[in-house]
Amino acid sequence: MRVQGPGGEITPKENYRLLYERKLPHWLPVFGERQFLSPRLDPDNLARCFCFEAQGLTMEEYRHAAQEGYRDKFGIRWIYVPQAGGSMVYPGSPTLSNANDWKSVIEFPDIGAWDWEASRAANAEYTDTDKCLTALIMNGLFERLISWMDFEGAAIALIDDEQKDSVHQIFDALAVLYMQMIDRYIEVYGIDQISFHDDWGGQYAPLFSLAVAEEMLVPHLKKIVDHCHSRGIFFDMHSCGKNEILVPAYIAAGCDSWSGQTMNDKKMLYQLYGDKIILGIEPDLDHPGQENPRALAKSFIDTYCGEAFLKRPILAGMSWGLPLEFTATLFEESRRAFSDLSRRLSENA
Repeated sequence: MRVQGPGGEITPKENYRLLYERKLPHWLPVFGERQFLSPRLDPDNLARCFCFEAQGLTMEEYRHAAQEGYRDKFGIRWIYVPQAGGSMVYPGSPTLSNANDWKSVIEFPDIGAWDWEASRAANAEYTDTDKCLTALIMNGLFERLISWMDFEGAAIALIDDEQKDSVHQIFDALAVLYMQMIDRYIEVYGIDQISFHDDWGGQYAPLFSLAVAEEMLVPHLKKIVDHCHSRGIFFDMHSCGKNEILVPAYIAAGCDSWSGQTMNDKKMLYQLYGDKIILGIEPDLDHPGQENPRALAKSFIDTYCGEAFLKRPILAGMSWGLPLEFTATLFEESRRAFSDLSRRLSENA
């Protein structure tokens, strides 16, 4: 897909880059303009039943995942839960009961032994895309700790003075591993962005305080983010839950964007932090014009895509399932709004 812009044709990939470079895009990017990549090359993706690549999961693989499960790159067994649409660690026997024992218990994978060249060849057409090629890292820092210790053990280890030093060592080792994986994703597939999955919240509140996030997670997350930036790619924080109070931690780590779920007060976050991080904003489905997708899209553009966009750029977040008329109008109206804004800026220069 190539779209005519003021300076010539532009792809969704190039348009995404303009947004993340804090420049004026030609239209408002939406999630559907990303091409997600999570190859079965990484055992985590098969274990989590979350493979986005040329050959998706087969029904036989789904059945095996639900009955026997698959093991991730650390040897942890995951079982697919069809009702949840995802996998969970096989319960009842955590690999690590005390973080202080991690060096004698946890064996880190040799990602150099993975067949990257075969995966490159199998996905050559899939990754040759005009969309923003976004690689997923499915188990972030806290999620990985949970996979080893179960939730209770991981939550305690974050705040237990007798385990915290070891947790820092674990997260530092994970950061090194993830940076090595990011290098491979760049060199093998030519990715544009990392989407880092680390859920920090539940339905009603975060799973830990902002102070804990800043002390235990931010220093290591920042190493990964800084590495992405040094390699010329962007970092999207995928962190589910009601995490409003943790947004300063995402900012402190240097994350380029966070979409978050709709349970979060996006309007409040936009006003407080929209100039510091790109937020995924959803249309106001309670708006009086919601029964008219075109009117809803125009209202959304009027609210977010005027001059305020220059200081508070956004993504059209979580746009799956919205009427096609809405997304088509969003594209048309955002092109018009950004074209008008670009012209006014040129006239005032």
